[in-house]
Amino acid sequence: MARTSITATDLVSNGSVTDPTGTATGTGDGNGVVVDGQPFLERLHLRVENSGGAAATVSVKAGSGVAAISAGQGDLTVSVAAGATAWVGPFESARFQADDGSLAVDASAAVTVTAFQGSRV
Repeated sequence: MARTSITATDLVSNGSVTDPTGTATGTGDGNGVVVDGQPFLERLHLRVENSGGAAATVSVKAGSGVAAISAGQGDLTVSVAAGATAWVGPFESARFQADDGSLAVDASAAVTVTAFQGSRV
């Protein structure tokens, strides 16, 4: 199973958005989600919901290509407890941006990921 493509919900200044439904991930390396549409990573946040019975390790994958000059720092891993929700981000593009501008996220167990793009005020 390949990563599922998701698009970040834009948060609007002086306004509101309806809470979007997240996207369920597969499990294991390469089976999570990819935030496409060239998000501005320094304003991107992920809501990760774990409705399973065990903790899940979520990995925001180190980037690739010439823009990812800090990718050598490796993946960012976050543990999300069973039944819990974690907010992850914002992200440094020099560490996490893939060569196509996307952000890849994998998990050790099925979780639901929703991406939010902050606005500039």
